Amino acid sequence: METDDPRVVENIGELSRTLSRLNDSELIESFLRCLLTPAETADIAARWALVKSLKQKIPQRKIAKDLGISLCKITRGSRELKKSNSAFERILRETQKD
Repeated sequence: METDDPRVVENIGELSRTLSRLNDSELIESFLRCLLTPAETADIAARWALVKSLKQKIPQRKIAKDLGISLCKITRGSRELKKSNSAFERILRETQKD
């Protein structure tokens, strides 16, 4: 499926709505591990770790070294974090409620 395929919007929307109704983090984690390959799981975990590191003001080169990810991914994460009403920022706030 290509990124501009309308089914991408349809399916991501369906998954988002379904996950938002769940109040079972173990089920969500199990689902994600079933849905994603181990490499995809590690990639998503690294991307989330980079967002948290950026929020802590850790230098980008240190993040790249520590997580083994490219500066391009880190720069993209930094841009997303700086956007007005950033989804990253909003989710980070939610994690602080735990």
